[in-house]
Amino acid sequence: EREFDIRQLYIKYEGDNPTGTQKDRIAFAQVYDALRRDYDTVTLATCGNYGVAMALAANLAGIKCKIFIPESYHTERIEEMNALNAEIIRFPGSYENVVKKSTDTAIKNDWYDANPGGANTPLQISAYSQIAHEIYEELGDAPKYCAAPVSNGTLFAGIFRGFITLYKRGKTSRIPKMIAASSTHKNPIVTSFKKGLSYCEDLNPDNIKETKYNEPLINWHSFDGDEALYALTESNGEAFHISDKKMREMSSFLSKKEGLRILPASTAGLIALLELDEKLNFE
Repeated sequence: EREFDIRQLYIKYEGDNPTGTQKDRIAFAQVYDALRRDYDTVTLATCGNYGVAMALAANLAGIKCKIFIPESYHTERIEEMNALNAEIIRFPGSYENVVKKSTDTAIKNDWYDANPGGANTPLQISAYSQIAHEIYEELGDAPKYCAAPVSNGTLFAGIFRGFITLYKRGKTSRIPKMIAASSTHKNPIVTSFKKGLSYCEDLNPDNIKETKYNEPLINWHSFDGDEALYALTESNGEAFHISDKKMREMSSFLSKKEGLRILPASTAGLIALLELDEKLNFE
């Protein structure tokens, strides 16, 4: 607040979850659902964090975990997945191609499909909605603005859903304006919103260039993009393109000021909120 001259600025820290990210929320919810429905294997495609979360949840539940990872992607977290008894399956193509392969294999082998954009999307959105409830419990009301990074849009849609539920139950006085942020020109949700579209339009895959900073955010097809876009438009929100340089600098800033090791991509929402403050001068 002092550094950026904002009267009240809160950061929701997800690093204390079992594997260090918000992905644990949907991983544990789906493994519980898989057990309830008598599945013995769960599968998903991942670039890293989601795979570790699902590997842990499946390992604790005693069910098999098959993790599909694009051949071109490199993540230090593969060692953790292996240590948690997950089977790593490398597959050529983009992340979107690998999601389809994982889903098709799940249907063929009667595995539980934990991929985004599938039959279990409502469960994933519901799991993420708990974040809004935790924010409400801490603040006593909904904030005026709520910013988050977007990739597939599931997290963003889930947080919005949680605030909608709280408002309808009379718990909060308002629904926050939702602020979406992602890698510059590499996310369909942000690009579609800025175009004023009512649907999430796919990007040209050839224009998506991966870096070690933007990898968690980029895609040419956001699997829950329509749900996230709906959250943006219904809340009269805003969307921002964020450069690798800004994410890298904010990650370093948070490390020095707060002693927290935050993935650069995870700072995109905070950067967007600060940029909106520069434009509107929050009161």
